[in-house]
Amino acid sequence: MRAADQAARTAVEGGAIWVDAAPNYGDGHTHAALAPVLADHPKTHLATKTGFVAPGQRWAAVAQGVLSEGQAAAGHSLDGGFVRWQTRQSVADLGRVDLVFVHNPESTARHRPWVHARVRGAFAALEECVDAGLISGYGVATWTGFGAGIFTVPELLGLAAQAAGGDHHLAAVQLPVSLVMDAPIRQALNGGGPLVEARDAGLLTFASAPLHGGELPELVTPELAALIRPGLSSAAACLLAVASTPCLDVVLLSASTSEHWASARDAVALPLEGRRLQEIIDVLAA
Repeated sequence: MRAADQAARTAVEGGAIWVDAAPNYGDGHTHAALAPVLADHPKTHLATKTGFVAPGQRWAAVAQGVLSEGQAAAGHSLDGGFVRWQTRQSVADLGRVDLVFVHNPESTARHRPWVHARVRGAFAALEECVDAGLISGYGVATWTGFGAGIFTVPELLGLAAQAAGGDHHLAAVQLPVSLVMDAPIRQALNGGGPLVEARDAGLLTFASAPLHGGELPELVTPELAALIRPGLSSAAACLLAVASTPCLDVVLLSASTSEHWASARDAVALPLEGRRLQEIIDVLAA
């Protein structure tokens, strides 16, 4: 996020078709940085999020009666009024938005019924945004929601149907997938888990944090990188493993230089076969 505009421009000019953002990224400045890039590349798809209150939005949300001072101070809200307001703000800032992810709905509570009710309310607000022509669809971006059993893909589909009163516009899920958080890889290789369930339901699947926040390359030995594919750097090897995961559509990468981007793009051009990926996961488990 040190140079979101340069990173996005490098990515889309290098063939990326998705850019993923959030109002709270880059201390609230990322949307403004991305707008000119998106204007220059009208075919690029954009996903952003709703839930976390961006620093620059707190005063405005309170002043306009969207949030109470207590809600703004908490820093996260899935109230329908705030979801609609924040989505409209995002569209105004960016010029257009394809998908809006409900951002880490498990962040303020782990009680399943409470989270489900909040997600259903957010979905209802986003259905209104779809009906108004602001966005094309919505999804859920989670860090621990699937792994902690707070919700499943079938449950999210059910909540979307309830929110819409029938046909819905739930279109995607986003979750961490890496050689550290490898449960989705293991599950997909075995024909189950959220990635497979989402694909079966026709949803797009996004992997976040493929390098575990930049920590993973420091943990990967040259021997492990060579096991994944000889000649790759540690970072490129980690990305290749994630990009080879069955039923995964988009891998979200934050690259600090154009050289890093090119290395990542080249590394994932030829995915690993499923049997080879299973061998790597088995080695890590041992």
